[in-house]
Parts: sequence; C-alpha cells; structure tokens
Amino acid sequence: MSISLYTTSVPVFKQMLQALSDVLGKAEAHAQDRKIDPAALLQARLFPDMLPLVRQVQIACDFAKSVSSRLAQVEVAAYEDNEQSIAELQSRISKTIAVLDGLTVDQFTGSETREIVLRPGTPKEKKLSGQSYLLAYGLPQFFFHVTTAYGLLRHNGVEIGKKDFMGTY
Repeated sequence: MSISLYTTSVPVFKQMLQALSDVLGKAEAHAQDRKIDPAALLQARLFPDMLPLVRQVQIACDFAKSVSSRLAQVEVAAYEDNEQSIAELQSRISKTIAVLDGLTVDQFTGSETREIVLRPGTPKEKKLSGQSYLLAYGLPQFFFHVTTAYGLLRHNGVEIGKKDFMGTY
C-alpha cells in the first residue's frame, strides 16, 4: 500500500495549525483574565538562546506552506515576519491554511521522488527526494516549532493539555 505525500503532509499541517490557532486563542483569554500584556507571552522563551513564541508560530507556518508548496511544485508564498499580536499570528495561520487549501492531490503526483534542493547555490546546499524532504526534514522541523510554541504557553500558565495540542482529527 502506498500513501501520497499530500495525505502525509497537507492534512497534518492543517490539523496542527488549527490546533495552534486554538491554543493561541486560549493564550489570549489567559492574558485577559489575568491582566497580562499579551506581548509578554509573544516574547516568552524557554531559554535566552531560543526564539520567542512569535517566531515559533511564524516558523511553523513557514514550514507548513514551504514544504507543501515545494512538493506540489508551486511558488512558496512569502510572508513578512512582522506580527506583533496574537490576532496577527491568527491571521498568519489562516493565510497558511488557505495556501494549503489551494493545493490539490494531483499536484503531489510523483513528489516522492522529486528532487528538493535546500539552500541552493550555498555551501549548505542539500538535495533530498521529496519523501526524505517531508519525512526527515519538513515534518520534524514543523513539529519542533509547534511543540515549542505549545510548551512556551503551557510554561507561562496557559491551561492547555494534550487534547489542545492534537486538535481535531
């Protein structure tokens, strides 16, 4: 039995991005209830050398759209990284889900063996098959940033649990 890279990417990205959106909604309510400036949550870090929550969400969105777009052989939508509020992060997530909704199963045909080139023309250039790109690079990167965003919010007292992380499936 074979499974398409569309099936192993787009629905997974959408599920987790929607869950991340829901968690951010809970974070906003948490901040309001406790009279915390939401900006404090957006700049929260687990350790000083880690990126803050706002970047974790931005990067999760970037991986969802870029991995899927490259596998589907469409241009990767460029976003400015200028979000400064939970509402703006929610908008970024919605835009990313819209990109994913615009992709079709047929666009992923043959993507398993399609060559994906990361950082082309640089000393860090790396060539991967589409399957390796998704399974060994794209999904782990995406889940790292989604999980880190979740962990930052949980660490800062937002009452969320595993069901919130998983979302609706």
